[in-house]
Amino acid sequence: MSIRPIRVVGDPVLRTPCDPIGEITDGVRGLVQDLIDTVDDEGRAGVAANQIGVSLRAFSWNLEDHGIGCILNPVIVELSEETQDGDEGCLSVPELWFPRTRSAYARCVGTDVDGKEIELAGDGITARLIQHEVGHLDGALYIDGLERSVKKQALRQIRERL
Repeated sequence: MSIRPIRVVGDPVLRTPCDPIGEITDGVRGLVQDLIDTVDDEGRAGVAANQIGVSLRAFSWNLEDHGIGCILNPVIVELSEETQDGDEGCLSVPELWFPRTRSAYARCVGTDVDGKEIELAGDGITARLIQHEVGHLDGALYIDGLERSVKKQALRQIRERL
């Protein structure tokens, strides 16, 4: 299919909770292929459907330990109490990275393009990606969960770039 342009902060589609995917149609199959094509680029770990302008619950990943894939209607079913700290970035908030605390381990379940149940789980970058991408599907950006002083700095930098 095609690599789709990424929507950036300020676009209302990023702040709208995505609709669940019902029937797997040719349109959904095309969306999955576009998500996979779009995430298959250097430096990209994940892309949520609303980041390419489609308000449906799906995201793709490109992770060393998990390869490239896509999950429909993902639901986080497990988060560790243990946390990880690290800088986080987002294609929709380009070229800006800020420290964000996340659960150290995350597990989500959903379906693949054939309607079969799949799971994506792990720690480190995998856990961060799951939480980040499901956040997108819920209409949130990673900057929403920043510590207050960091969030203030982030919003100022975003305003300066827009």
